[in-house]
Amino acid sequence: MFQRMSLAAGVLLLSASAGASTLQQAPATQTRREPQFENENVRVWKSIILPNQPLALHRHEFGRTIVTLRGGSLDVVDGSGKTMKTVVWETGRAYWLDRDPPGEMHGDLNRGTSPIEVIVVEMRR
Repeated sequence: MFQRMSLAAGVLLLSASAGASTLQQAPATQTRREPQFENENVRVWKSIILPNQPLALHRHEFGRTIVTLRGGSLDVVDGSGKTMKTVVWETGRAYWLDRDPPGEMHGDLNRGTSPIEVIVVEMRR
């Protein structure tokens, strides 16, 4: 009897664990930034850019490192949606981006078919 209860408890635990894992790995439903860490020296966030869902217009006052978790081709667009440049980020690679020119705003648009995910480490000085 004890063995059956232990087996049932084990199956229940595995089922709950599998369900939690599925919830954690659910695909993103919208383009977004997820804050990770911040102090007086650095700000870190994860950007998830879904196909045809651009990040809103913004600018970067400081240089930053991009660490690509899921790569792809990304269009950097101006306020009218015109492509200013296209960058290709390879999964597993890191890239340096300088601060944006004064007064210049941009959005990031993924025209591909899969989400792009990056960790951004932005210096604060």
